[in-house]
Amino acid sequence: MAGKYESEVLRYVDAVISGERVAGEDQVLACRRFREDWESGRWDVRTAEADFVIDKIQTQFVHRKGEALDGTPLKGKPLILECWQKFIVYAILVFYIPGTQLRRIKEAFIMIPRKNGKTLFMAALAWALALLSVKSGATIYIAAAALRQAMESFKAIENNLTTHLYASREEATDPAEGWRILDNNQAHVIENRDLGEGSVYIEALAANPDRQDSLGCNIAIADEIHAFKSAKQYDILRQAMKAYSNKLMIGISTAGDGGRNCFCAQRLKFCQKILRTEKKDPYAESLFIFICKADEDADGNVDYLDPVQHRKANPNYDVSVRGEDLMAEAIEAQADPQQRSEFLAKSLNIFVADSRSYFRVEEFEQSDAGYSWTLDELARLPIRWYGGADLSKKFDLTAACLYGNYNGVDIVIPHCWFPLTQADAKAQEDNIPLFGWADDGWLTMCNDDTVNQADVVAWFAAMKKRGFRIRQVGQDRRFAREFFLGMKKAGFRIVDQPQYVYVKSEGFRRIEDQAKRKKLYFLHAEPFLYCVGNVWGLEITDGMIKYGKYDDKLRIDVFDAAVFACCRMLEDMEKLEKEKQWTE
Repeated sequence: MAGKYESEVLRYVDAVISGERVAGEDQVLACRRFREDWESGRWDVRTAEADFVIDKIQTQFVHRKGEALDGTPLKGKPLILECWQKFIVYAILVFYIPGTQLRRIKEAFIMIPRKNGKTLFMAALAWALALLSVKSGATIYIAAAALRQAMESFKAIENNLTTHLYASREEATDPAEGWRILDNNQAHVIENRDLGEGSVYIEALAANPDRQDSLGCNIAIADEIHAFKSAKQYDILRQAMKAYSNKLMIGISTAGDGGRNCFCAQRLKFCQKILRTEKKDPYAESLFIFICKADEDADGNVDYLDPVQHRKANPNYDVSVRGEDLMAEAIEAQADPQQRSEFLAKSLNIFVADSRSYFRVEEFEQSDAGYSWTLDELARLPIRWYGGADLSKKFDLTAACLYGNYNGVDIVIPHCWFPLTQADAKAQEDNIPLFGWADDGWLTMCNDDTVNQADVVAWFAAMKKRGFRIRQVGQDRRFAREFFLGMKKAGFRIVDQPQYVYVKSEGFRRIEDQAKRKKLYFLHAEPFLYCVGNVWGLEITDGMIKYGKYDDKLRIDVFDAAVFACCRMLEDMEKLEKEKQWTE
């Protein structure tokens, strides 16, 4: 039998795919993915649980506050889900591994701009999912970086119990009903241990990984994850569900102001990659992705004055978000640059670069996108290659680069090393996507507590054997005696390159200029782009610039290695030109 809301959900999906309903690229891809999964035959499609959840929300959950667009008070009115919200419920709950009771979706990433009703929707969803999994002893955590945010959902559920479901009772939390509400400085809990064959436990908490090692739940909702300082805040919740088979981790957020390298921004990139590559690995298959954002052009710019982009980003456009209000905010953002970043992030779901970042990462992305040489193709081209390395602390990130120029295009080939024993902790604490870099081949995990500089020498040797003609490698001798000796022994010409500002400024400016001219290619290497986004710069005099990282938890090692290598190329080019003039 067809599901109660099946036709409505499928109409929404088809309208998004066809363009009848205005939606951004990521939303279209999500709907295509759903349609393909629905028709593929790879999954058992069962709509009963999704229908149950939608019914429970629409018949048992009410608004705690607010007004409709016409000014009508919403307090106490039933929460009627929009078609995109019903789509999310269906996408999460209807697909099963054939012949089992195991749901396919174990995790969801949902990005929706502010004022689109996401917090109330998540509260209602938590309530309905709790009722759905009563027999499993439903345990639901609603977490946010700040407890106050998590309490928004908690208060919505509490309000639903005390003023709606049992409003006619003399005591809303009458023990006869089995519901117990604990809301004080120690805990924020709603529970019922007397629901026939099972129980419900819902708790609001701050995402503090140092105090949550003993958590255990089957459903966790991480709200406003753009405010999470590290991946560990998210992962500690995900790890709390290991004892359950039909678990569900939901991360929901608006784009924040943490820059393009914050946890949420990295998560967004990862999910967009899945949507665009249609990855079929087990983890990708278990992840539902719903991203509502404005579309960016090739330069990473958004036409934020275009009402079409406002519609693409806001699924509740002219439902809970007024179109005229968005346009008024857009006009204000145009007149006041200080408001622009806020509007882009909160209303259009666009991550903007941290204000402390020197570079516009979009310029580097666009420049890199114009080229597609592979390593093997580059090895065969008549290019003089120059090396650079940043041999930072042995228990931290180490980087090396080859730098060359072909027909006016500067080419960067980076590689990184990190001690395996330190990788998990640093990836969590400092939010560095080390394991993703390793999976993509840009990073080598060293099976030791430190990075062995011999591994860096071995990489240069392997690249030389592959066909890269490496003329010189630059490094500051003061911090790399062992590396110097190893490189000389391997037959490389290594040049002592002290880290003087006036020397490094030349390499810095060259890379900056080539990126702006769309003449820089770095093989789409994420470590290089990550480091570029973390660079802080201070203009000194005569074009010189002193640069570093703008936060201690960030890394710029790959960029620094590229600057070293670029300096070697520039100095050698000058020397070769003088030799040419002398011989002539």
